[in-house]
Amino acid sequence: MSAREEILTAIRQRHPPSRALPEVPDFHQATDGLIDRFTAALARLDGNSVTEPPPDLHQWLSEAFPDASRICSAVPELTGTVTPAAFSDWAAPADVDVTIVRTPLGVAETGSILVTEKELEVTTSAVLAQHLVVLLDPADLVENIHDAYRHPSFQEAAYAVLLSGPSGSADIGGKTVHPAQGITTLTVILLPRPGVEEDPEASNSHTAT
Repeated sequence: MSAREEILTAIRQRHPPSRALPEVPDFHQATDGLIDRFTAALARLDGNSVTEPPPDLHQWLSEAFPDASRICSAVPELTGTVTPAAFSDWAAPADVDVTIVRTPLGVAETGSILVTEKELEVTTSAVLAQHLVVLLDPADLVENIHDAYRHPSFQEAAYAVLLSGPSGSADIGGKTVHPAQGITTLTVILLPRPGVEEDPEASNSHTAT
């Protein structure tokens, strides 16, 4: 038997017995007011929110980003100048002004939204664009990050990123600069999915199971 096998055999024979992992509390504090908590948390991290869905998304987009000429739309609600399917490689979205995507999940505790390869197709389109606009159904809000980790959209994704506004960097004096890298702005529009009627009470009390 080689020295390597002797060491591995000794480890196998002497490892401690297995034991059950500790139970993780759900950490729930409240099940209402998720929209207010989400928008407040997002604002603290320099993100923007639109709580009243614009009647015309195309008009809103042109007014919010008047200088945008290359718009990547990954949602059926809005037509852009390019779709993720048109990108040849990961670097192709580098000249995109605005990317629009729908998130399957928002986290009230942190003001975060989830983006995965399912929504983006080309994952860099969420970070190489100048601006990111995210459509969030209020019914897809969960209370905290523990609920988010249990959510199927998070667990089943090969690529999953929680974004909470544009990245920031703070110096030793506590002065924070936004953005530090990546997107310049992140705007979340609270907009029910097509064909789904909004229920304010339900959206404010939704929690993951």
